[in-house]
Amino acid sequence: MGAGRFNGAKRHRLREDAMSSILTNNSAMTALQTLKSVNSNLARAQDMISTGKKVAGAKDNSAVFAISKVMESDVSGFKAISDSLALGESTVAVARQATETVTDLLIEMKSKIVAAQEDNVDRSKINDDVTELKNQIDSVVSAAQFNGLNLIDGNTASAEILSSLDRDSAGNVTSSSITVSGQDLASGGYAAKAVFTGTDGIADDNDDSFGFALDANGGTDDAGTVVIVDPTYAAGDKISMRLGDTEVSYTVTAEDVASTSVEDIVAVNLKSQIEASGANVSVDYDIASAGTLTITNDGSDSLFVSGQFTNAGSGGLGAMAGIDVSSTAGATSALGTIETLIDTAIDAAAAFGSVESRIETQSTFISNLTDSLTSGIGTLVDANMEEASARLQALQVQQQLAVQSLSIANQAPQSILSLFRG
Repeated sequence: MGAGRFNGAKRHRLREDAMSSILTNNSAMTALQTLKSVNSNLARAQDMISTGKKVAGAKDNSAVFAISKVMESDVSGFKAISDSLALGESTVAVARQATETVTDLLIEMKSKIVAAQEDNVDRSKINDDVTELKNQIDSVVSAAQFNGLNLIDGNTASAEILSSLDRDSAGNVTSSSITVSGQDLASGGYAAKAVFTGTDGIADDNDDSFGFALDANGGTDDAGTVVIVDPTYAAGDKISMRLGDTEVSYTVTAEDVASTSVEDIVAVNLKSQIEASGANVSVDYDIASAGTLTITNDGSDSLFVSGQFTNAGSGGLGAMAGIDVSSTAGATSALGTIETLIDTAIDAAAAFGSVESRIETQSTFISNLTDSLTSGIGTLVDANMEEASARLQALQVQQQLAVQSLSIANQAPQSILSLFRG
C-alpha cells in the first residue's frame, strides 16, 4: 500500500514536470542561451582571426594587456636608442678615422724631420714639406665633424650618447649614457688677446674679437676703422676677419715676429686678402697709423665685420706650430717634439677606438633585446592561428546545431493545439 502511494506521487510529479505551457518555454530559453553563448564565442574567434591577436584590448585580458603595452613602450624607446647609438657610433668613427689620419701624417712628418738631421740636405725644401703636412693636419682636424659635432678640435670636452633605458622592479625608468671624451688635436685654439680695436658701433670689449655693422653704401656709418695691435704674436698665430659671408685670415710667421712692426705686416696682408676675396668693400691702409685699415661698404646691404684670434700654441698639438727644420738646431729640437705629438695622436685614436667598440657592442645588445621583447609581446597577445581556425569551424557547427535546437524548442507549444481539437 505504501509503495503504491509512492509510485502514485512519483507519477504526479512527472506529470507536473512534463506539463506544457504557452507562456513559458523552458526548452526554448535554454536553447536561446546556448545559441547566444555559441554566437559570442564565434564572434571572439572571428575577431582573433581578423586581428591576429588573442588579446586585442583590455577587456580581453586586462593583466596581459597592461604588461604588453608596457613592453611595447619599451620597444619603442629602444628603437629610438638604436638611432642614438647609430648617430653616436658614426660621430666617434669620424673622430677615430681623423685621429688615425693625423697619426699617419705625423709619422710622415717624422720621416721629414729625420731626413733634416743630415747636414748635406736642403732643409728649406724639407721645411716646406713639413709646413704642408702641418696644414694638412689642421685641415683634417677642422673637417672631422659629424652632424656639427667635432670631437678632436679641442672645443668639445665630452659628449653623451644615449645607450639604454633601465626599468626597475617598481616600474621606474632611468636612462643610461655612454660618455665620449673629446680629444684636442688642434694646433691652435682661442686665446683672449687684445688683437683688434675698431670704431662705428663696436660690439664688445675687444679682448678677443670685435664686431661692428657697416651701413649700406652712402649710409651714415658705411665705413669703419680696424686697428691691428700686437699682443706679442708667436709664429703660427692666426688673425681672421669676416666681412659678411667672406672670411680672410693671415698666419704670423717667424720672420713677422722678428720684425719691429708685425701689426703693419698683418694689416697689409689682410688688406690684400680682402681685395682678392671679391668682397664688396673698399680697404685703405694708413701707413702713418700702425696697423690701421679703413673698410668701406660698397654694397647695397648692411655688412657686419668681425674678427678672431687663434693662438697657435694652445691646442693639443700646439707644439707642432714651433717645428722648423730649416736650421740644424730646429731640426734637432723638432725630433723630440714630433715624438710627443705622435704619442698624443695615438692615445686619442686608441681612446676613440675603445669607445667605438663599446658603442657597437651596446648597439648589438639593444637590437637583440628589442627582438626578444617583440617576441615576448607576440607570445602574450598573438593568436594561435591554427587553433583559432579549428575553433572557428567547431563553433560554426555548434551554431548550426543551436539554431536547429532552438527551432525545435519553438515548435513544441504548437503540440498543445491538438488538445483542443474535437
